[in-house]
Amino acid sequence: MTADAVPSPMRVPAFVALMGYRILTILSYQIVAIAVGWQIYQLTHDPLKLGLIGLAEVIPYFCMAPFAGYLVDHLPRRRLGMAACLGLAATALILVAVSARHAGASQLALMYGAVALTGAVRSVLGPVYNALFGRVLVREQYTRGASVGSIVFQSGLVVGPALGGALVGEGSVVLAYWIAAALAIGAALAVVSLRVTEPPQQMQRGPIFRSIGEGIRFVFGHQILLGALALDMFAVLLGGAISLAPAFIHDVLHRGPEALGILRGAPALGAVAVGFWLARKPLDRHAGRILLGAVAGFGLCMIAFGLSTSFWLSAAILLVSGICDGVSVVLRSTILQLATPDDMRGRVSSINGIFIGSSNELGAFWSGSMARLLGLVPSVVLGGFMTIAVVGATAWRAPRLRRLVLGDLR
Repeated sequence: MTADAVPSPMRVPAFVALMGYRILTILSYQIVAIAVGWQIYQLTHDPLKLGLIGLAEVIPYFCMAPFAGYLVDHLPRRRLGMAACLGLAATALILVAVSARHAGASQLALMYGAVALTGAVRSVLGPVYNALFGRVLVREQYTRGASVGSIVFQSGLVVGPALGGALVGEGSVVLAYWIAAALAIGAALAVVSLRVTEPPQQMQRGPIFRSIGEGIRFVFGHQILLGALALDMFAVLLGGAISLAPAFIHDVLHRGPEALGILRGAPALGAVAVGFWLARKPLDRHAGRILLGAVAGFGLCMIAFGLSTSFWLSAAILLVSGICDGVSVVLRSTILQLATPDDMRGRVSSINGIFIGSSNELGAFWSGSMARLLGLVPSVVLGGFMTIAVVGATAWRAPRLRRLVLGDLR
């Protein structure tokens, strides 16, 4: 069946409901992230306390991710997704209750505890999405479905922080938390309403640690999948220049906070644009070379961004970096869906989450550390060159990925 003959994923009601689940969870999470960061800084006026927010979320995420994948492969996926969404709502409601307290250090500790709960819950949300994605679409629809999913994800990254900021600025952090809780409950209703068959019972057995080990061995034994995950992880980890955007705005481009919003939104705008294009013109032939080229292009964009002293040129470069990243995300997501057996989707998705899910936080730490050590511009330029080096190493060590045609995985 040719790509043009494949029905659009948006004609599948279950897929539309799955996209509702995804966008609502992203919006809820982003609103809470904005509100809790603002609230903690208002309470402490200490930038270190902001850094501890990421740490409080990443640690439980890493600890829970392998077990979350096992649960997704061994329990009804819709019910598990609903439970995770209700956990997201519980996080927001805990923060509502904590915000009514005026107990200093204990209030702060409870807020970090709520953030830790978010990290644990987030480890389940992604595997549920990826596992259900493979059940609601046929394999010929995966590429277009991944493009639509990328559009939804990137749109959430643009709209969520803006909505969170507006709710906090025009209302209060408590209002933001209430809205986040309502969105999470809406996501729970969306996922539980999905009309999709669950895996048969014989797929739902096996000792937990042996089962987790099977998922790890599958990923590390699959050259194409491992290469795609490693590419994306190192690109985000080494090329995290966007986390340094506030410093570039102040020290290099000499603009105000409004300009920061433009720089932060430029990559997501590029990713949304290429997502629309790939939804209409899905890739197949030369997919491996295009993936490698996209990640190399991302590295070149980081080098150019580091060297630019013009605001609008910097914004344009970040827009192009978002296009490159969008291509990479769609291809990685498609490879993940096509290469993974249905009975292992949860575990493989969790490993993907460990590779990718917290790269932004770790990348921000790496970029900040290198900027302190080398200086702002040299650190970003070095990260771009290192990203290109990773592409070269991957092309050499993973020849099957370099020669990949997506049709061969179907």
